[in-house]
Amino acid sequence: MEFQISKYTPGKRPEVALPTHEIYRILGDEGIRELVKDHYDLLAQSEIKNLFPQDAAGLEKAVKNASDFFIQICGGPMYFNKNRGRPMMYKRHLPHKITPEAREVWLDCYRQAIQNQNLTEEVALSFWNYLDAFSKWMVNS
Repeated sequence: MEFQISKYTPGKRPEVALPTHEIYRILGDEGIRELVKDHYDLLAQSEIKNLFPQDAAGLEKAVKNASDFFIQICGGPMYFNKNRGRPMMYKRHLPHKITPEAREVWLDCYRQAIQNQNLTEEVALSFWNYLDAFSKWMVNS
């Protein structure tokens, strides 16, 4: 399975299609939480680790928040809205300097985490395409 990172063009915000809810049916809450945790474990070793909490408690909270978001996006319960309000992800990420290069590292870590899941190509690519487009909205530097 090949996950291509599309080019980021400043000032262009693509439409973002939600991933198929099949991913939630396959992974459920715990599987998505495991996927997100694997992603954060890779980020903690990456060149953009400084963008993420450095203490265990902060990192655990970030993993929970991201997991809640992705569970919701993938068709599961509305944990994120219930616990944090509307996502407003661009606004939430503004305090962090997210460059096009950081976006690519973030995506590369997700590429690795997704490949460790037992997903069909169709389901994996649906989630990947969501991440690829969504991540363009987070670039702010």
